[in-house]
Parts: sequence; structure tokens; C-alpha cells
Amino acid sequence: MVMAPVARKGRGAGTNASGRFEPLVHEAVDDGWTDADQTPAPLRTTLTPEHARTIITKNTSPDVGFDRSINPYKGCEHGCIYCYARPSHAFMGLSPGLDFESRLFFKPDGARLLEQELAAPRYRCKRIHLGGNTDPYQPVERDLNITRDLLKVLQRFNQPFSIITKSGLISRDLDILGPMGRAGLTQAMVSITTLDRALARTMEPRAATPTRRLEAIRKLADAGVPVGVGFAPVIPGLNDHELEAVLEAAAQAGATSAMYVILRLPLEIKALFQEWLAEARPARAARVMSLIRQTRGGKDYDADWSQRMKGTGPVADLIAARFKAAVKRYGLDAARPPLDMSQFRVPPDMKKQMDLFDLPSAIAAEGGARSETDGGLPDAA
Repeated sequence: MVMAPVARKGRGAGTNASGRFEPLVHEAVDDGWTDADQTPAPLRTTLTPEHARTIITKNTSPDVGFDRSINPYKGCEHGCIYCYARPSHAFMGLSPGLDFESRLFFKPDGARLLEQELAAPRYRCKRIHLGGNTDPYQPVERDLNITRDLLKVLQRFNQPFSIITKSGLISRDLDILGPMGRAGLTQAMVSITTLDRALARTMEPRAATPTRRLEAIRKLADAGVPVGVGFAPVIPGLNDHELEAVLEAAAQAGATSAMYVILRLPLEIKALFQEWLAEARPARAARVMSLIRQTRGGKDYDADWSQRMKGTGPVADLIAARFKAAVKRYGLDAARPPLDMSQFRVPPDMKKQMDLFDLPSAIAAEGGARSETDGGLPDAA
């Protein structure tokens, strides 16, 4: 018999099924010799350097809101069971389950590559988004400092950027984010999915507590960084009742804008989320999945561009109406001022360095916009 998913302390997924591109499927089987109640051994996180040729990735998704992004890490130790980035691990022959949150890749050359791409003669300044796929402030950032090194480069060039996280570690970099925020060069978004600490612990096991995320919003706002709150994902029947409470708490902490996304279950996430739901909230599992399907035309998920973020139907419409009323009530509906592109400058010392060698033709032609390892992957929907 195939063994049922077993929760591991500090991990979101309960299984490690093979990715969709693998010719063989590996499943844990109970052969009768294993104690079914035995607690699984702790799963160690492994780090592997990834030496990409470029760091800025382009996307053409019409509903994302940005077309350039940087992801310092692949995989995410936060272990959020709902994470839409999980299927990307399958492209490396790894599982979107436990592999995604325990076998991480980092880009040690990121800062150097970013310098080269921003200084390229054909580069044209546009907003860059940090954290569009995985969190730039996940726990390993405390030691690796990949994100901080990237921020230093962005500051040197006065390159406008936005950043999203669910970690309080972002406040570590207020010495960079504060001045750039006051200069109109950066905006931040902090994701808060629940104020229920017990739910957060099981659903996003290694992310910061809700209280620390609210503290991060307060510190960013006090430092002069325009900051918003992301109530994402909204999971009908599980956390949707907290929508108003989360927005109110974020507004009181200093947030001035808000966004939401209804839960997306593309590819392998569908099975992983349902496994977690049956384990973590068994009495509510059937109801939650029923409501999710009501936002997706009766399916577990619909990847259509026009509705994948917000869903359709009465349940989705009610969530949209509640969100609209709440952002108006708490003053989170003000338009964000655009980032100032006019301040971008290539530092004089960087111009001298660039005269010493030619950039690869691909980087010059594309303006340093596509990553060999990220940009070639199709959207995970």
C-alpha cells in the first residue's frame, strides 16, 4: 500500500512525488515492516550554487504587472503548501513537494551579473521586481546575503525596483530600502495570508509569523518605503473570513495599498494541497475544495489569463466585493506613485570597467533581460 502523507516538522509538503517530466514515478510504500506511526526523520536543507549567465528574467504574462524580475533563489524553505512556484522544480528533475522546500539553489554571481546587465549599452531602464517566483528573504538569505548584494547594485545604479516577501528579514536592509523608497526608487509588498498563528505554522511552516510580518510593514513605512499588503492566496472556506482583519491590521501598521489573489492549483500543487488539507484540516477539506471549484468553473483550476488570479462565479465575486469595500474603508485604495526611471545612472567606475571587455552578444542584444536558467521555462500557470 502506498503510504499516506506524513507531516514533517517545519515542512509544508507531506510527500515527495516525482516531477511531471520524470519517466519513473517513486512512491513510499508500507511493506509491513515499517512502524506506520513512526515520526519521519528531520529533513535537512541542501544548498547548491547555480552559475547562470544572466540574472534578469523576462516574462510576457499579461496579468503579472511586471515584465522583468530577479529571483536570487530556486526553491523556497518557507515551505508554503500553496506556493505557485513549486512546479518549477520539476524542470530540474526534482519534486515540487519536499524537494522544493529542502533542495535549494542560489546564485552566488548574482550581483556581478546584475552590474554587467545594467551597464550594458543597450539596457533600457524599467522596473525590476524581486521575488516574483520564490521569496528573496527566505531563511538562507541570513547567511548567504544574495538579496542584499543585489540591492547594493540596484542602489548604485539608482535602478527602480519592487520587492515582495513574507519575511521580517526585509527590515535588515532598511539602510538601502529607506533612502531608495524616499527617492521614489522602490516599493515593497508584504504577504500576510492569516493572522491565525496556528494556521500559519502548518500552512507556511518556515515563514515569519503574522506578527513579525506586520512589524516589517511598520518598519518599512517608518523608513519611508511605500508598502502594501498582499492577502494572497485567498482560500475560500479556510482563510477568506480573515480578509477584512488582515487588511485592517496592515493599514494600522502603515500599509497604503493592498492586493489579493485567489488560490491557484496548477500542475502538481493540486495534489500537494489536497494532501495537506486532508491532514491539517480533515473536517473542512471537502468544503474548502468545493468552494475552490466554485471559483474555477467546477474545476480544481483554470489557467485562463483572464481569470486565473481572481476566479469567476458567485464566490469569487463576493470576495472581490468584500476586498473593494475593505480597501476603501481602511484607506488602502490610493494609487501608488510610479517609480522614477529618470534617476537611473551607470556609475562612472562601472563605465570604465565595461570598456575593458565586451559583454556577450546575447546580453547586449536583449538588454540583459533573459536568464538562461529561468527565462527559458514556460509559465507555470
